[in-house]
Amino acid sequence: MADDPYHSTHPLTFAVCADIHQDIMHDGALRLQAFVEAAADARVDMAVQLGDFCQPTEANRPFLDIWQALALPRYNVLGNHDMDGGARRQQTVAYMSMPDRYYSFATKGWHFAVLDGNDPSDPPRSGYACGMAADQIDWLGADLRATDLPVVIFIHQAMDRGDLDSAAEVLTLLDEINRDAGWQQVVAVFSGHHHLDYATCLNGIWHIQVNSMSNYWMGGDFLQVRYGERIDATFPYIKYTAPYKDPLFALVRLEPGATIHIEGVDSEWVGPSPGDLGFLRAHGASLPLAGASVRPGITTRLLQSPTDQ
Repeated sequence: MADDPYHSTHPLTFAVCADIHQDIMHDGALRLQAFVEAAADARVDMAVQLGDFCQPTEANRPFLDIWQALALPRYNVLGNHDMDGGARRQQTVAYMSMPDRYYSFATKGWHFAVLDGNDPSDPPRSGYACGMAADQIDWLGADLRATDLPVVIFIHQAMDRGDLDSAAEVLTLLDEINRDAGWQQVVAVFSGHHHLDYATCLNGIWHIQVNSMSNYWMGGDFLQVRYGERIDATFPYIKYTAPYKDPLFALVRLEPGATIHIEGVDSEWVGPSPGDLGFLRAHGASLPLAGASVRPGITTRLLQSPTDQ
């Protein structure tokens, strides 16, 4: 290990969003446009979307064009809903011009690993696939052992909640990478999927949940038409959600020494909140993490390496 493991690392900024759900929301394109404009105005180094972006259809090409018009390096993560409608993962990969289902890249002295949390379970389970298979975990281990740069990971499904198959194995691998490196090489894991707002530190690694750009899903027991009958007829799944008035996203600055600045966005509910409808009374206790907040916002935070706290 070098005396200063960050000796070749520079400050880096990126814009990040998650769970736009173009195929649910009537105004997904407007939300994406706001994100793209904010990223360009902030002159970030790159932009990342953490999945549940859109289905790979011709109808969604104008939406995808908004994203691809952003004149910055752009990185995509596969979300479970990106394969809705029967699409295969490789079909979505090609549609979004991704290098593969999982891949890595380096810039400004930082190493980034993009993972696919949609591997089928073994044995299979009902619902959406939510796991990482052995070949992907083996690839991740080899990829991280081949770099001496600080590492940030992007994945759709969170690793720290206990519902990603093989999460324990992946977390053990990340701990091994840090122990073998002799410093906190794996800095953070950014995820979406759960439409929550929180950051928690496990064994020195920050797990940062990026709230949905669009809504919180409540399900069929809390139906509420939010935008009128005409929009509801065309976008019938909005009423299963509590939408956010404004698009949510974050601007992130990584500093050498593993300091993470997150500049979030606050909004408000469109119509009754989950609390107003009794959702939190019915389901709030099932949120598996203390501090996991159901709210129309992304918290502005300063997260530091445990050695600096």
